[in-house]
Amino acid sequence: MRLCFLVEEQYRYDGMPVDVIRQLASWGHRVDVLRPGSSLIRLSETVRAGDHDAWVLKTVSGGPGLTLLEAAASVGLTTVNDARSIRGVRDKALAAVTAESRGLPVPRTWAAARAVDFAELPASAFPLVVKPADGSSGRAVRLVEDPGQLLTPADGITTDADSPGGMLIAQPYVPNSGVDLKVYCVDGELYATERRSPLHPDRPARERQVPLTAEVAAIATEVGSAYGLDLYGVDIVFGPDGPVVVDVNDFPSFRQVPDAVARVAWAILRLASTGPEAPARPLPGPPALIPAPAPAAGGHA
Repeated sequence: MRLCFLVEEQYRYDGMPVDVIRQLASWGHRVDVLRPGSSLIRLSETVRAGDHDAWVLKTVSGGPGLTLLEAAASVGLTTVNDARSIRGVRDKALAAVTAESRGLPVPRTWAAARAVDFAELPASAFPLVVKPADGSSGRAVRLVEDPGQLLTPADGITTDADSPGGMLIAQPYVPNSGVDLKVYCVDGELYATERRSPLHPDRPARERQVPLTAEVAAIATEVGSAYGLDLYGVDIVFGPDGPVVVDVNDFPSFRQVPDAVARVAWAILRLASTGPEAPARPLPGPPALIPAPAPAAGGHA
């Protein structure tokens, strides 16, 4: 197969997708890598030529890569995940509405162009979690204890537009232990891991794989159905009333997933073979899963 990966500078040396690209190449597949934002992209020769079996996106939420992926989809090329589905989760305001409409356990959500506008909410809504609607990797996620923090720049919350040209969202903070549950879906299989919450960097937490309960598995499965994703991650916290979905990510890190590199690589091949709506093209059985190599000291996770 011939695949095209869109990889922005932030992930140029990241195990996801670098190790996946190497794995696919070792299996005899051709992988072309485009770097949107840091190189010239010849659209006519790359997108319109239609030479690739599938396009795969690993970029930051607000980067130019998604536009290129949507361009490929617009001319009928296969994308992993579906380009419209990626847009649906990368816009966190849109994602919140979708989640509520599907009955997923999510916090109430407000949107504004400026953080200061959230000060109009009643005191009972605080503390709030405020983040960019196009954010990723925990960027600029903040815990706001009271309305006064939004009005006082000295407290570290700017009162002007925090996301120029975009939106911010705010949700009530869900009291929890300071540990997030990350649930990853790879080719229909679910894996659960624990990780320290970015809102509680001082809390001790060991990143590890943990058992997946039936309740959480049902929520994670419904997330994939609601957004139309094949490869994805779900961030869940356990509040006083049970599990709550606080974020959804397309093509996450898949950290702590056993044999993650080989599993993700095989999932990409399967999705490239079938396409979102095309009839399945036969593939040989999955290659033996090859564990990802241990990262070198000082390397990227």
